[in-house]
Amino acid sequence: MPNQSPSFAEFLRVAAPDALPSAASDALPAVHGTTIVAARYADGVVMAGDRRATMGSAIAMRDIEKVFGADDHSIIGVAGVAGIAVELVRLFQVELEHFEKIEGTRLSFDGKANRLGALLRGNLSQAMQGLVVLPLFIGWDERAQRGRMFSYDATGGRYEEHDFCSVGSGAAFARGALKKLHDPAADERTAVLSLLQSLYDAADDDSATSGLDLTRGIFPLVMRASADGVARWSEAGVRELAEAIVTARSGRPDGPRGAAL
Repeated sequence: MPNQSPSFAEFLRVAAPDALPSAASDALPAVHGTTIVAARYADGVVMAGDRRATMGSAIAMRDIEKVFGADDHSIIGVAGVAGIAVELVRLFQVELEHFEKIEGTRLSFDGKANRLGALLRGNLSQAMQGLVVLPLFIGWDERAQRGRMFSYDATGGRYEEHDFCSVGSGAAFARGALKKLHDPAADERTAVLSLLQSLYDAADDDSATSGLDLTRGIFPLVMRASADGVARWSEAGVRELAEAIVTARSGRPDGPRGAAL
């Protein structure tokens, strides 16, 4: 088609505006997803998201997924109103695929980050009504040959984070833990361990964050992006680290002062 826009979101605004997340009309109170954390390590970036969703002061879901692969080299995690967040993720995934099909090339990492900001601006009217979605976007920048991370505000403003970042109701507590635990030169396992420790600390102070639920076998969802692409950690791998953390915390509830257990 001549003059066809490479933006799938622009296509929807013309062909099917009701399909855009900004057209959603979720009844209040809405289900909210909470804490997401991310960090750089020696060979890439990792992201972890807790599994709890709340509705007011009640737990609405214990096993919601908030971390998704955006494409082969990038990952998106979302906190905020769950229904709109999931729609935003799906639209972003299709946006990246649509651009590649129309243009015959992939968006640069900065281009992907900009597109995500534009989608958030499209939801601004909903955000002004309290239906806020706040993502974290991480991935492997093939041009720069390094892992990169971006956080966002509700207006679509994007901010590059260089070591670690967090978003959601437990973000401040998780960030405080990562200040002490994070080592950008560490390997992937150590980076994931630091993220799980930070979620444990966030859950300790924020009732909307679930942390490590050994009783039900519900653990944070962990994904990494490196030169090898995007991969999701197995549940067994996350469980192993979670069990080690909980065991160590039984002797020292406030946790370690460094990345090691």
